[in-house]
Amino acid sequence: MHERNTVDGRELHARTAARCEELPGAELTHPFGDEWDVYKVRGKVFMLQSALDGVPIVNLKASPADGRALRESHTDITPGYHMNKRHWITVRAGGRIDPDLLDDLVTESYLLVVANLPKYQRPVNPETFGQTPEV
Repeated sequence: MHERNTVDGRELHARTAARCEELPGAELTHPFGDEWDVYKVRGKVFMLQSALDGVPIVNLKASPADGRALRESHTDITPGYHMNKRHWITVRAGGRIDPDLLDDLVTESYLLVVANLPKYQRPVNPETFGQTPEV
């Protein structure tokens, strides 16, 4: 993973929110007040947006191994703020992170949640979502 672009706060929140809007069954909620945008799929949280000390952040689910690797390779990614540190990461604005990586992180968080839903509730198959069908 190669860091190349600076992502400011507006871009961080706009880009991750736009990716959420593309995901089947994703919905924006505000269970913790207007300061927190909480994205859910079938009632389960997969992304939260807010700001810490004026710096925009995004909390996302990640597998423990991926979360550890991301934290080690990106200074803008830390253990999940107010979340289970093993299963969540926080991405902070203002640093250098590839915007395409943000899309991938949102998608992976969504798929981790979808995979734990009962099959009849899943809006997509988490094993095949996003794959191009063979022709």
